[in-house]
Amino acid sequence: MLLFSRWKIIFILVAVLGGVMFAAPNLLTSQQAASLPTWLPHKQINLGLDLQGGSHLLLEVELDAVIRERLEVRIDDVRGALRGARIGYTGLGVSGKAITVRIRKPEQLTEALALLEAMAVPMAPSMLGGSSGKDIEISQIGNDKLSLKFTDAAIADRRRKAVEQSIEIVRRRIDETGTREPTIQRQGDDRILIQLPGVDDPDRIKRLLGKTAKMTFHLIDSSVSPREAELGRLPPGSMLMYEDQPNPEIPAEPYVVRKRVVVSGDTLVDSQPTFEQGSPVVSFRFDSQGGRKFGDVTKANIGNRLAIILDGKVISAPVIRSAIMGGSGIISGSFSVAAANDLALLLRAGALPAPLKILEERSVGPDLGADSVRAGKIAAAIGFAAVVVFIAIYYGLFGIAANVALFANMAMIAGALSLMQATLTLPGIAGIVLTIGMAVDANVLIFERIREEARSGKTPFAAVEAGYRRAYGTIMDANITTLIAAVILFGLGSGPVKGFAVTLGIGIVTSVFTAFTVTRLLIATWLRRKRPDQLPI
Repeated sequence: MLLFSRWKIIFILVAVLGGVMFAAPNLLTSQQAASLPTWLPHKQINLGLDLQGGSHLLLEVELDAVIRERLEVRIDDVRGALRGARIGYTGLGVSGKAITVRIRKPEQLTEALALLEAMAVPMAPSMLGGSSGKDIEISQIGNDKLSLKFTDAAIADRRRKAVEQSIEIVRRRIDETGTREPTIQRQGDDRILIQLPGVDDPDRIKRLLGKTAKMTFHLIDSSVSPREAELGRLPPGSMLMYEDQPNPEIPAEPYVVRKRVVVSGDTLVDSQPTFEQGSPVVSFRFDSQGGRKFGDVTKANIGNRLAIILDGKVISAPVIRSAIMGGSGIISGSFSVAAANDLALLLRAGALPAPLKILEERSVGPDLGADSVRAGKIAAAIGFAAVVVFIAIYYGLFGIAANVALFANMAMIAGALSLMQATLTLPGIAGIVLTIGMAVDANVLIFERIREEARSGKTPFAAVEAGYRRAYGTIMDANITTLIAAVILFGLGSGPVKGFAVTLGIGIVTSVFTAFTVTRLLIATWLRRKRPDQLPI
């Protein structure tokens, strides 16, 4: 085990030098590292929430709103089906978690029941545990009333999709803000955990996440004035809405808006902030289907007003001057530059399927993070110095070789964390401190074995050769079992636990590598050059 071919020596040197090069940017400031040429390693270790400060948010997806929205959609379907079949009805609406409707003529109840059952959508067998079924169930209440509600399987599937879609849209919105290394993960059935290291404006993040950003286009109902509507004279099929007024001192302007959605914001493919006549506006663009529908609506309603509604507020209600056939348009209003940027971001990221409620909020200040980093550095320095001094005193020249390998090990750990862009947390620093002790553990086992072989009368070459060979199995068994534990911690843990597992796992791999390559190469080189009669160990 003391013979090294040229390619092995080159591989060891390249691995160590690579670790040093990738670790070096961490000695620079962020600005200095960013100014390095792109062909040089310039990535630094990302500090976690507990080290550089930031925001911790726990959100809840209001899933009941999803079910109610789906019921509202089905109400339109029920209304259209009954009118198409000329079945008289009354009292159509949502009651609890079901749609109820009263049929005026009892003799048409059977026909209405069959008509509503035909509206049920078949569900995939995987959603129902391998069986088949439909998403709604119809029941008869009394002699003239029908009830329509979603099945338990349909509700569970809708809830699952809503949470998954919410996580994806939250991720898009946060990524758009430029936040580095955010932690976004599902917690429980209906909650989302968000950790944002280094965020200096958490209120903006909360505003972005608190908006559903559901945009729809509706025609203005000019048959009645808003003031008459406020007095209760609201035409059927219309609703009273108010403008999105950012200044609370100015009363919001009312609008009478038709309930029917003429174009949905779901077909938006892009949105960008821009300027028109010196004022901030937001441009948007539809896909081909949405652009065609938008063009047809504007062509058929020239001279009428089109309300752009975002989360239940009218943000703009321009008059349609001409047909807009290009599939794009502009939203104007009393926008600031920041508000235009945020609105464009929300529209690009897409609408949330349900509102998000902030259950828990914690802010970690940079002072606490700085204290953690300082304490971690002190602990690592003390542990490193104690290990280096002890090994050098106890094993002499062999201990110095082990210390050189320890320096290489630390450089490789830092280089690996920088290259992987792993997030270093306070438990991660604890993992590095633990690795410092583990890094020399393999060398201690080898050196003690070499001592035993030397005491038995073997020559220095034979003692070193036997020491490495016989300690190999013990060291590998011990480190593999620890590595398995680190992998399990990473797979099942979250947040800080994963940070500890990452640094521990990297430290195990680099420790074994340096013990069996760097230290052995140094000792083998010394033996071949000095050819001592006795080992200084």
